[in-house]
Amino acid sequence: MRLVKDKVLSLISLATKAGKTVSGEFMTERETKSGRAALVIVAEDSSENTKKKFQDMCGFYEVPICFYGDKDTLGHAMGKQFRASLAILDEGFADGIQKQLKQKNNTIA
Repeated sequence: MRLVKDKVLSLISLATKAGKTVSGEFMTERETKSGRAALVIVAEDSSENTKKKFQDMCGFYEVPICFYGDKDTLGHAMGKQFRASLAILDEGFADGIQKQLKQKNNTIA
């Protein structure tokens, strides 16, 4: 179980180092609406409003979304302070993360 979680966070970290992520509500929203986001990840401990906002937005713009980890863990994986939302801008990283999440049985919308 722990190994898969670490793989997801490792992929987020690698994508960040490669300059293929954005984080924070404003940037995640902008990249989703512009069509550049390949996957949106929202922390499970985000507010219900934040979750609903991104769920609706990703549904409308047909971007996969998943709810994973907590704000501190996501922020730490990106080398930043806590992050409630982030977007992966690279299809390869997005596919890798989705594959890991499916193995762990997390839901991807």
